[in-house]
Amino acid sequence: MVRHAIFMMAGTFLSRILGLAREVLVAAFFGATKYMDAFNIAYTLSNLARQLLAEGALSAAFVPVFSQSLAKSREKALALARGTMTVLLVAALIVVGIGIIFAPGLVKIMAPGFDGESHSLAVELTRWMFPFLIVISLSALTMGELNSLGSFFVPALSPAFSNLIFIVTAPIFAARFGVYGLALSVLCGGFAHFLTQWLYSFRLKAVLYPSRPDMKDPDLKRIMKLFLPYAAGLSLNQVNPIISRMLGSFLQEGSISVLNYSNRILQLPLGLFVIAISQAVLPQLSRAKDDEEFIDTLRQAVRFALFVVLPASLGVIAISDEFVHLVFVRGEFGAWAWSATSSTLAFSMLGLPGMACSTVVMRALYALSMPKEAFRVTAFSVCATALLSFVLVWPMGYNGLALAPGIAFTLSGLLGLYYVKKKLGRPLKIITWDLAGDYLVALAVIDIAVMVYRFVWPYDVSSGIMIRSLWVLGVIVLSAGVYAGVTLLKNFEEWQLLRQAFGKK
Repeated sequence: MVRHAIFMMAGTFLSRILGLAREVLVAAFFGATKYMDAFNIAYTLSNLARQLLAEGALSAAFVPVFSQSLAKSREKALALARGTMTVLLVAALIVVGIGIIFAPGLVKIMAPGFDGESHSLAVELTRWMFPFLIVISLSALTMGELNSLGSFFVPALSPAFSNLIFIVTAPIFAARFGVYGLALSVLCGGFAHFLTQWLYSFRLKAVLYPSRPDMKDPDLKRIMKLFLPYAAGLSLNQVNPIISRMLGSFLQEGSISVLNYSNRILQLPLGLFVIAISQAVLPQLSRAKDDEEFIDTLRQAVRFALFVVLPASLGVIAISDEFVHLVFVRGEFGAWAWSATSSTLAFSMLGLPGMACSTVVMRALYALSMPKEAFRVTAFSVCATALLSFVLVWPMGYNGLALAPGIAFTLSGLLGLYYVKKKLGRPLKIITWDLAGDYLVALAVIDIAVMVYRFVWPYDVSSGIMIRSLWVLGVIVLSAGVYAGVTLLKNFEEWQLLRQAFGKK
């Protein structure tokens, strides 16, 4: 699991860096304006459908069943995947048609505070981008197949090609079509995402293509049976970004955009570490021979996620002002956008450890085929996010909207662990008091080291980009070195897992 996760991290790293470069490009062209607010609403709507249909419910239902089928017969498993592809295409086409027809209503729900011009622009952009769902759904299915076959690097790298295509085409399309050009670039990038993985499947002799599904196949029936409750739960989960954008549409202009910019930075450690670990652990959990192996795998996955996420969270919070200045402050991105993005980023990063735990625990529920419990955990997360957002938005504004999801995910992760423990009938022992104390010591040492670093070498906003980049890189290297030293002295088991991961193939 650790080896596969590291391969995914390596592939994801380039993807996330290019994704950040994409946001820098967009910020320089459009800043935090009503045009970007409209684009973000449209992009969110198309992504909601994608996450619900493809990367969400389908992956949760498909990967465990496909992994178990693969262990019995490769030929049968590939036939199952191709039949699933046909079902997915039909479902995606239906959802795209519904999205295009009901775009005005969807935008009204997502951003009730938009005026006439912003509303019309968001509707048109939504209709342009909804076909993105088709290619990205096929890409998600291909990724699930490749992951189950033990290939993690190329699926993790494929979004990098998507971002690269966006970066290359966006200036050309935006110059001619304005903000509509961004929608075209999104579609081109989505096609590149799918094509990269599909071509690689030839090498593994596991090419996906639509074939007539065997509706009597018990594995396909199981996928479809699991899909509906997972889709119901994940449809609730998609309410979270809707809540922040609904409330953000009543705040000052640009609030939705700064939340999106800070979320883009949050996605860097989230995708680089958390998603990589959760993707790698799902096939492992699905093939666990007994409860003891399942618990050991889950425990190590959660601890490994916290091992890499906790220092990343603290580091970004400590230099959120400097990091946002380095990445975004140029062109139309002014002082207000800098301040607002920095503060929302800091509050968002507070919830990253809870998001990490919740994401891994949800994979455990999927591997155990517990759709009802997964639905309850998701419903709890949504209700908690809604309640906390309404409570925090008034005293804290957009900062409250950034903080609420992290708290909700933390609580829902604990609820998920309760259900896993109840199912297996034995203690999980994920985090002990001694381990929590060791983490506090390591993080405190990092905080002291960063404060000393800032005192000795203050960040100078007037310096060239190279000097400012070296300053940020210095913080990262110092924090990583200090954290590595403390955790090695404390004999954290993750270092042993890392040595074993590369000790043999």
